[in-house]
Amino acid sequence: MRHFDHLDPGLREGLFSVQPESFDRTADRDLLAVALGATLYTPATRPAIDADLRKARDRGVLCSVLCLEDAIADADVAFAEKNLVHQLTASVEAGDTRPLVFVRVREPEQVGRLVEGLGELARHVDGFVVPKFTAASEPFLDAVVAASEQLDHRLWVMPVIESPEVFRLETRLATLTAARDLLRSHAAPVLAVRIGATDLSSMLGLRRPADITVYDVAPLASVIGDIVNVMGRRDGTGFVVTGPVWEHFENGERMFKPQLRETPFTAPAERVLRRRLIRRGLDGLIREVALDHANGLLGKTVIHPTHVAAVHALSVVTQEDHTDALDIVRAQRGGGVAASQYGNKMNEATPHLAWAEATLLRARAFGVASEDVTFVDLLEAGVCL
Repeated sequence: MRHFDHLDPGLREGLFSVQPESFDRTADRDLLAVALGATLYTPATRPAIDADLRKARDRGVLCSVLCLEDAIADADVAFAEKNLVHQLTASVEAGDTRPLVFVRVREPEQVGRLVEGLGELARHVDGFVVPKFTAASEPFLDAVVAASEQLDHRLWVMPVIESPEVFRLETRLATLTAARDLLRSHAAPVLAVRIGATDLSSMLGLRRPADITVYDVAPLASVIGDIVNVMGRRDGTGFVVTGPVWEHFENGERMFKPQLRETPFTAPAERVLRRRLIRRGLDGLIREVALDHANGLLGKTVIHPTHVAAVHALSVVTQEDHTDALDIVRAQRGGGVAASQYGNKMNEATPHLAWAEATLLRARAFGVASEDVTFVDLLEAGVCL
């Protein structure tokens, strides 16, 4: 699989100076975690999961989560488990092209039931998402490790940080550090850490509208900052942390001005694109993804295929950032500081090294844009509204 492979080859060739790398389910953790991109959540009660997965892949989705937890009613759990097994079995047996498939479980026992129900076909599941992860969630990790050993197949874990103890200031640090220590002690199957913004918001009865980002909500922004600080350090002890869910797919009445400047959208067709993005409320998503990156998060949980193009367009590395990253990595042994080849900033070999290495890894997953290609060009190529 490869990002932007759903585009016409000729179009893709013109967009990138360095093409995204192809990878498969056996890729190393560092590349796979960065390459998750827009992760599409789907309730496991959906009647045509196999068709949903095919359509998602055709629209550029490379990572999906089938949810047995908050996305379905308590009364529907038994049906959802059976439906998920049936739908995945049909999809695998048909040889359908699918994204990576993770299952969000409610309890550790569900891991064993799903593996048993799928039999050898469970090898086509890529891992499990663990909700409300704390230091008390070790049975989930043990269940996934046991399933991996039973199948002789690597199953990943993606914990979701969203428990009340994390939101509450008086228990936050102890809860986060204990969860981090547990993940470090079981690091082998941990692919990435996810943030459950909806559950965290519920602690204060909050729900942000489509023209306000998660970073504009001060109590929630502080939690996200602390999660990244504890879980996402670039010193060899942290994990990739993904952006919180964007839960809007239609825009209601606006209170504020659109968050997309007019100047990047100069051509007539691009001005039409800008109006469509604003009408669907996706200008808020675009701003939030940019802020995710600025705050050290990669990828994003989404609930609708129309969100995917924006997340992936913003994940492509610019020619300028790629050049700076290469220069910093080359200079790392000697240290020091030098002007960027673009003449607009200073590159410091030691403090900017972690950023440079992360940028080059993202370039492998999402490619490097051609010199004259902008975010608007990438978005226009991939958007489907």
